[in-house]
Amino acid sequence: MNAKYDNAPVGVYDSGLGGLTVWREIRRALPAESLVYLGDGANCPYGSRPREEVRRLADAAVGRLAEAGCKLVVVACNTATAAAIDSLRSGYAPLPIVGMEPAVKPACLATRSGVVGVLATERSLDGELFRRTAAKYGGGIEVLTVPGRGFVELVEADREDTPEAEACVRAVVEPMLERGADQIVLGCTHYPFLRPVLDRIVAGRDVRIVDPSPAVARRVAELLDRGGLRAAPDHLPRYEFITFADEAYRLRLVRKALG
Repeated sequence: MNAKYDNAPVGVYDSGLGGLTVWREIRRALPAESLVYLGDGANCPYGSRPREEVRRLADAAVGRLAEAGCKLVVVACNTATAAAIDSLRSGYAPLPIVGMEPAVKPACLATRSGVVGVLATERSLDGELFRRTAAKYGGGIEVLTVPGRGFVELVEADREDTPEAEACVRAVVEPMLERGADQIVLGCTHYPFLRPVLDRIVAGRDVRIVDPSPAVARRVAELLDRGGLRAAPDHLPRYEFITFADEAYRLRLVRKALG
């Protein structure tokens, strides 16, 4: 291997299927990089679990990716980021670890109505990172925060584009729209799988859906460049999928990612 390059994989971790929305963006932005995706599966959803339990689960997952030789790890789970990112960075230093930033900043900067809606899990909305970001950029702006109850379960059951999903999402999003929200932030990596439903609900309104996944992929590229960790341009990437659940769940990860 050329000393200028590092062909070791990038690790991506989520409670389940949701982080595949980030995995896809990284694959698109960095086509030479090998990727190892860990979808916990056995403990999903994380959204209402106690903080210490989420921290323990996140530590086990990042430890597994470190053992797999990953040169950088993306915690593609807003709940795990909120609960554990600081302890993960200190515990696995100098391994670069990228978390999910709440996309409140770009939404607050872009809003014309002065009302921003944030869909996230209960644990993410309760996190210090979210509160700090909302306080910093939400001055003079009404930030509506609503847990997407049932959203993760719909995606995990492959029911994200069903009448049931539309009713569930509509019940949460329409009150935000009625209060004037012109930016809807997706604060959980499972939620972009509900994008077709969301697009139907906001159709005809001047409303932007804010997905942080592309920004995460850009951050990964930046850190790889800074650390001299990019794969060789002619490297043939490998994609591996692992889980704490069973083989059937692992195969679902593969289908969801590549299908």
